Amino acid sequence: MTSQTTSNQELVIGLVSVSDRASGGVYEDKGIPALNEWLAGAITTPFRVETRLIPDDRAAIEATLVELVDSARCHLVLTTGGTGPARRDVTPEATLAVATKEMPGFGEQMRQISLRFVPTAILSRQTAVIRETADHAALIMNLPGQPKSIKETLEGLKDDAGNTVVGGIFAAVPYCIDLIGGPYMETDPVVSKTFRPKSALRAPAV
Repeated sequence: MTSQTTSNQELVIGLVSVSDRASGGVYEDKGIPALNEWLAGAITTPFRVETRLIPDDRAAIEATLVELVDSARCHLVLTTGGTGPARRDVTPEATLAVATKEMPGFGEQMRQISLRFVPTAILSRQTAVIRETADHAALIMNLPGQPKSIKETLEGLKDDAGNTVVGGIFAAVPYCIDLIGGPYMETDPVVSKTFRPKSALRAPAV
């Protein structure tokens, strides 16, 4: 697996909402629209989105993640829902089952952000992994189910003066994509300021 990014690759992002009721039409899914809205405001690099709305079924989640990475060639896959302690919450198990590397720091940081609001954040089991094939790799991240929590975990928390109180997880995502061979992703620093070592920086796209 090469760690060099390819400049002419199209950035492809998979969005997966895991919910029995939303996938069954009981209520309208809010996870994918929230993710779409946030990504549109945060990422300045052109990208294409693949969306999937599926039930809380481990086999279905695993198959969807494999399809998005191996066939749809997503570089980043974001899931929402199914990360609590209830019996039907199996998104983390499905995610780990398709992984080649675990990236636990993302889940740790998500819980740190959520703990600023509710003590029950310790019940959340969000995680992140890398899935690798012979010629491709993707970062898969489990996010919370609520739109407000999705925004907070991706973007981080700021005080009234605009200073960062807790960093959001998305700041580390573009460099992670670099390291696994994906396209160079740029973001709006007002929404999410990407961190890269100086040696990994490129001139801004024009």
